[in-house]
Amino acid sequence: MFNKINELLDNKQYLEARREIAEMNPVDIAALIEEFPENERTRIFRFLPKALAADAFSYLPIELEQDIIINLSDREAGLILDNLNADDAADLIDEMPANVVKKLLATANPETRRDINHLLQYPDDSAGSIMTVEFMDFKEGYTVDQSLRKIRQEGIDKETINTCYILSPHRRLVGAVSLRRLLLSDPVETMRNIMEDHVISVNTKMDQEEVAQLFQKYDFTALPVVDSEKRLVGIITVDDIIDILQQETTEDMEMMAAITPTDKPYMKTGVIETWKKRIPWLLLLMISATFTGKIISAYETALASYVVLTAFIPMFMDTGGNAGSQASVSIIRGLSLNEIAYSDTLKIVWKELRVGLLIGITLALANFVKLLILDRVTVPIAAVVCITLVVTVIFAKIVGCFLPILAKRLGFDPAVMASPFITTIVDALSLIIYFRIACIILHI
Repeated sequence: MFNKINELLDNKQYLEARREIAEMNPVDIAALIEEFPENERTRIFRFLPKALAADAFSYLPIELEQDIIINLSDREAGLILDNLNADDAADLIDEMPANVVKKLLATANPETRRDINHLLQYPDDSAGSIMTVEFMDFKEGYTVDQSLRKIRQEGIDKETINTCYILSPHRRLVGAVSLRRLLLSDPVETMRNIMEDHVISVNTKMDQEEVAQLFQKYDFTALPVVDSEKRLVGIITVDDIIDILQQETTEDMEMMAAITPTDKPYMKTGVIETWKKRIPWLLLLMISATFTGKIISAYETALASYVVLTAFIPMFMDTGGNAGSQASVSIIRGLSLNEIAYSDTLKIVWKELRVGLLIGITLALANFVKLLILDRVTVPIAAVVCITLVVTVIFAKIVGCFLPILAKRLGFDPAVMASPFITTIVDALSLIIYFRIACIILHI
């Protein structure tokens, strides 16, 4: 499509180019705009009808949005802002430089400014900050016929009309009704008689991750947001939740890899910024790993007597780290889905202890055969290695499952206690266990 549009523009067939672009999906239009050189993007954007331009604009990366807004005239920028959904407009304003924000708000209509300012007052990552104020609501006494007329008049500007909300005279949320129910009901029936009065809602201050969990649990497509007095102030739709789930998953993955989370894509992050995100954790883990060196130094005598013991140190450290990571990933995932609570700690530790025992014995038996046949070590050396393997795996599993739960209990993100931290702790434990068992069995 890019080649076709580009050829039309080169041949100055602007009307045909506009017709082709206007028939595309807004997501594909955004992708098309990204393919053009920077100096061409604003021109392509101007070809679009204002409503379609606003739809496509909301799918562009924030850096591209800023470039286009800056290059548009005040009137054009104001039209884009007015046609964006309130939550998308608020996100745009929140990321823009102060001088651009001033320009946008000055050209936007009063209703748009009010909605944006309303959304920007909520804390970051809260339900209030991601909701939209463009929802369809009816009074309890409305008939089906009145409600459908209102949808026809105002529905075009709403985020969704699949679910409509019923409000009391004081704008308190009292019920909800689906569009399907409206269409199938008698035109003279009132909302009071056909609404679903057991409506699940969230408070404006609820964390966005908790909101996402409710969407997963109940398969919602939209969820009402109420203030402290139970008044309906907005709704959150599933498209926003998908973005949040992606954001939270990315954040957890970065923290599990000992990287300070960033909201920029990899290719948009500069070398210096990437260095800043990675180096603090690596410095911390490097310093903590010095304990491993001190443990080895403390047992120099044992290593001098049985040099062969040195050959198995990497195996213990790798196996222990991997075993701990397996447990931690399972627990972190369970915590993020609310499948695990702090009260389950003893059950989890007991389960991982038994799993660790079975895994440790299996690995030890396989390793015992290998040590005697391939490595040709003595039975006492093989016994030291295999017993250490069992104990190390058990401890690794316990550490791997307990630390994320403890982090959650203390108010930290459990992902902080993922692979790098657990591996460092297990490395030190495995060496202490190894040398202590060697000293006992080999009488060093």
